[in-house]
Amino acid sequence: MQLSDFNYELPPDLIAQHPLANRTDSRLLEVKADGSNHVQLLDRQFKDILSLVQPGDLLVFNDTKVIPARLHGKKETGGNVELLIERISGEKQAWVQIRASKVPKTGMIVHIHNQAGETFPVEMIGYDGRFYEVRFPENVFSLLERFGELPLPPYIEHQPDSEDAQRYQTVVAKNPGAVAAPTAGLHFDEVILQKIKGIGVNQASITLHVGAGTFTPVREEDLSKHKMHYEWFSIPNKTLKAIEAAKKNGGRVIAVGTTSLRALESQAASGQSSGETNLFITPGYQFKTVDCLLTNFHLPKSTLLMLVSAFAGMENIRTAYQHAIHQKYRFFSYGDAMFLCRLENTKL
Repeated sequence: MQLSDFNYELPPDLIAQHPLANRTDSRLLEVKADGSNHVQLLDRQFKDILSLVQPGDLLVFNDTKVIPARLHGKKETGGNVELLIERISGEKQAWVQIRASKVPKTGMIVHIHNQAGETFPVEMIGYDGRFYEVRFPENVFSLLERFGELPLPPYIEHQPDSEDAQRYQTVVAKNPGAVAAPTAGLHFDEVILQKIKGIGVNQASITLHVGAGTFTPVREEDLSKHKMHYEWFSIPNKTLKAIEAAKKNGGRVIAVGTTSLRALESQAASGQSSGETNLFITPGYQFKTVDCLLTNFHLPKSTLLMLVSAFAGMENIRTAYQHAIHQKYRFFSYGDAMFLCRLENTKL
């Protein structure tokens, strides 16, 4: 597979910069395919999800919570430094991305500051070729609460505000650790969750802490050479039992977002219900657990676009994205959604 196979041209005005007034106001593109080079695209509203799920289905959400993962500071020489948590590796340690005119070397100290004038030092203790490991003087989470900033994605151009603090978080978020929201979950509010439950659709959760690596560009044209980033996940035993029950009773496992899918397929591939995963899903991958997927629209040349292409078929996804652009769907984190079913399970 080549990186150029997953490129497309997106008008900048289709990149959603702000959430809509209500979580469920977004549009929903249903993609129906039968594997015979024919795809049917149905323009819906997100509330139509109620007609797409069936009694006995299982919706699996990612309950990770976005942390204030962006930090600002200065090197001892006075130069400005921005740190973005990639993933937390211990009580006082984390892997980070660093933006600076000259990147600090191992052993150097960076002084983090906040608007109240408080400061604390972090020490550079390692480098893996992409991310830096840093040591904090006390608990990482407590320092982030005092010094951190909400890490909006790079394509959102405004500074985070009170609206983002509420809306760049799902209503099921409870386990802090993500530096990006599992965006398919942003479309749900408590009312629609109760309506879905009333239909007889079960709900379960996994935790996958989305890392900053999700925004790292793929630089290898030959995808077999790409090194996928790691993300920590955990799947409760009750979720595994709910999946087993749904399958046994003829229900579908519907992943809410690519992060839920990645966690479920990582467990199916490894047999491990928690740990770090660097599962890289490209066309040809044999899915083992997930039957349908609710997902937002993804960046060109991204690993997430490769994942949905593997799930629903490359040509089907190309056709769907062209349609979405023509119909002026809103793209990326605050954008609209798609509903896909696994190619071999889909019937017109």
